[in-house]
Amino acid sequence: MEKKINIHIEKLPEGYYLATSDNLQGLVAQGRTITETIEIARDIAKKLLEAQDFKNINDKFSSFKDNFNYPLVVGL
Repeated sequence: MEKKINIHIEKLPEGYYLATSDNLQGLVAQGRTITETIEIARDIAKKLLEAQDFKNINDKFSSFKDNFNYPLVVGL
């Protein structure tokens, strides 16, 4: 089963990217690129969800549907 978790990504002054989530407490990921940061965040989220009693938090996340909105941030 797949779950959708919103993450917030920001660029740090050192040039790295930091991802956090209001939906999943404890999710903090840092990478050199946005793609790397998202991949690390996905791995951390999976481990956090596996560590929790998944049945009790099922209603906190929405399941993937055939279509969904994804916030894409483009810097100019």
